[in-house]
Amino acid sequence: MPNIGPLELAIVAIIALIIFGPKRLPELGRSIGDGLREFKASVSGERRDEDEDEPPQIDDEIEDAELAEDEDADEPVRGAERSPS
Repeated sequence: MPNIGPLELAIVAIIALIIFGPKRLPELGRSIGDGLREFKASVSGERRDEDEDEPPQIDDEIEDAELAEDEDADEPVRGAERSPS
């Protein structure tokens, strides 16, 4: 297998610059780096979540919504007290 030297790397960089353009190339490199970093962390088992200590608040909101629905069901519906004429 041939070695990749500085000339080959320069050719690949020039082709990438022509294809993606100078504005999109840094953003592309950043996204590739983030993807590789995330892959490496998942393979090694490391976690970067800083807010793991706090439990999610979704359950409380669901319970509050269910309680509100139960209270609404107990109230009589307006117009239901009238007798048909």
